[in-house]
Amino acid sequence: MTLGLILLVIAGVLVLFGVGQRVLDKLRLTDRQALLFIALIIAGGFVPDIPVTPQFSFNIGGALIPLGLCVYLWIKADTAAERIRSIAAALVTGAAVYALGRFMPDEPETIVIDPGYMHGLAAGVIGYLFGRSRRGAFIAGVVGVMLASVASAVQVWSMGISQRLVLGGAGAFDVIVMSGLIAVLLSELIGEISERIKRGRQRPTREFKNGEFVRKESEK
Repeated sequence: MTLGLILLVIAGVLVLFGVGQRVLDKLRLTDRQALLFIALIIAGGFVPDIPVTPQFSFNIGGALIPLGLCVYLWIKADTAAERIRSIAAALVTGAAVYALGRFMPDEPETIVIDPGYMHGLAAGVIGYLFGRSRRGAFIAGVVGVMLASVASAVQVWSMGISQRLVLGGAGAFDVIVMSGLIAVLLSELIGEISERIKRGRQRPTREFKNGEFVRKESEK
């Protein structure tokens, strides 16, 4: 079982036990919808790649379903500004992952971590930094990885090298899953920490309301 599948199974189990409900609420997803998408991604990953041209094909679980989820989240965004920010964040993430792939050493003896895992981690972190919201971070991470894969293929093709691009296939499946989950988890973790710090700076006071004293939150 690959890392991407392991992460998806863990995510599915957590959803079943009601963990992460806050994250799903932020993503505008119900438990059933989240489990459905997870199941579709896992099942689609075992379906043979769909050829489009002799040089391009895509995987249903590694590309089509995650991209469809990104479109759903993009439509569910609260404001037009969030939609624009999500697209911009995806472009920035794609450019960063592409540059990382270009400048990382490719000699086996110099590679400390699998390049795919490095790309997934980088996409997740950059997606969080520029996506800001949970939805924006997920979209930036997933779409950014796909854009980087397309850019790398175009760069190779421009050199006259015939190399097939399988979007979301093989190792790219793990990278896409990693990037989306890391981006969302970072957004949730840091968002929760920020909210706790903000609440910690407040102290409860009392006010007279409707004939009785009630607790009231006010800043120091």
